[in-house]
Amino acid sequence: MSTSVAADQSGQSVPRSMARLAGFFYLLTFVTGLFAWLARDKLGSGSGMVAGACYVVVTLLFYHLFKPVNRSLSFIAACISLAGCAIGPVGLFVHAFSRINPLVLFGCYCLVIGCLIWNSTFLPPLLGALMILAGFGWLTFLSPVLATRLAPFSFLPGLIGEGALTLWLLVRGVDEASWRKQLSQSQTS
Repeated sequence: MSTSVAADQSGQSVPRSMARLAGFFYLLTFVTGLFAWLARDKLGSGSGMVAGACYVVVTLLFYHLFKPVNRSLSFIAACISLAGCAIGPVGLFVHAFSRINPLVLFGCYCLVIGCLIWNSTFLPPLLGALMILAGFGWLTFLSPVLATRLAPFSFLPGLIGEGALTLWLLVRGVDEASWRKQLSQSQTS
C-alpha cells in the first residue's frame, strides 16, 4: 500500500480508507483477542492467532498512515509491534521466548504511536495522550507481580486508549487535508 493520495473507486481518499480499515482490523483484534482470553482452549488459541494476524494488519496500516509524521519512528513502531506479534507463535518453538510478555512490547508500541499521533496534524492530540497512557498501562506487565496486583486496573489504560483510537478511526478516520499537507511537508524536508 502506498502513501499515494489518489482517490479510490468509492471516491474516498486513500488516507481516510486506510484509517477506517485500520480501525476495522483494530476492532477485530479486540473481539478475537477477548474471545481467546475467555475461551482458553483450542478454539481460544485459534482465535488468538486470528487476533495476532489482525494486529499485524493494523501495524502495517499504521506504518503507512504515520509515515508523513516521521518515517523512521513509524518504522521503529512497526518493528516493535511485529516483534510483539511474533513472540506468541515463536514461543511455541523456542521456550525462551515464551517467557516474554508481548504486552510489554505493545506498551512500547503504544508509546511510539501515541507520540506519532501527538505530532500528527490529522488526528486529535488527545488520542495521542490516551495512547501514551495505554503504553504505560501495558508496561506494568514488565513486572508480573505489579500487573497482578493492579489487575484488572492494569488493563484499563490500554482498553481506553486503544479503544478510543479504534472508535475514532472507524467513525471519523483522519483529517484528509491535514494528512496530505503533512505528507507534502515530509517529502520536501
